[in-house]
Amino acid sequence: MISSLATKKLLHRSSSMKISSLPFLFSSPFFTMASSQEVVVKTITPSSGVPVTKQHRYTSKVTLYIEEDDKSKTPSGWSTRKEDGAAADSFFDFQPGVNLIQGWTQGVLQMKEGERAWLHVPAPLGYGSSPMGSPGGAFYIPANSNLLFDIEVFGKAGGAEF
Repeated sequence: MISSLATKKLLHRSSSMKISSLPFLFSSPFFTMASSQEVVVKTITPSSGVPVTKQHRYTSKVTLYIEEDDKSKTPSGWSTRKEDGAAADSFFDFQPGVNLIQGWTQGVLQMKEGERAWLHVPAPLGYGSSPMGSPGGAFYIPANSNLLFDIEVFGKAGGAEF
């Protein structure tokens, strides 16, 4: 399992970003494996970039949803995209395998720089039986939640402007 410090780093929000908890559901028609116990990557925008590795930090934009049993997705309240509830667009830097949930690392290691994808992370590879945040707070992830990340990996952190 992930430490509480690692959880705080993954769910960190910058002071310039407003996180909203939206009370409605969105349909997620292409995901039919909410009970799957493996990370599934579904490419939204392909890239011919170099593969993501554990050796580098990367810059990304991310929105996190809870994937419901009926295949719908519920916003968790954590996003770095203005279009998904943040006060302004911002970036999230990460290094696979460092202070991240296991499912995130497995998923991004299947991606390339410049790619945008949905990462389906089953609960055991996410936060498992530990709820994160608080109901009605800035973000909330109930215990045993399957996660659905909309992630775009721009490239190595500290590289060119995005």
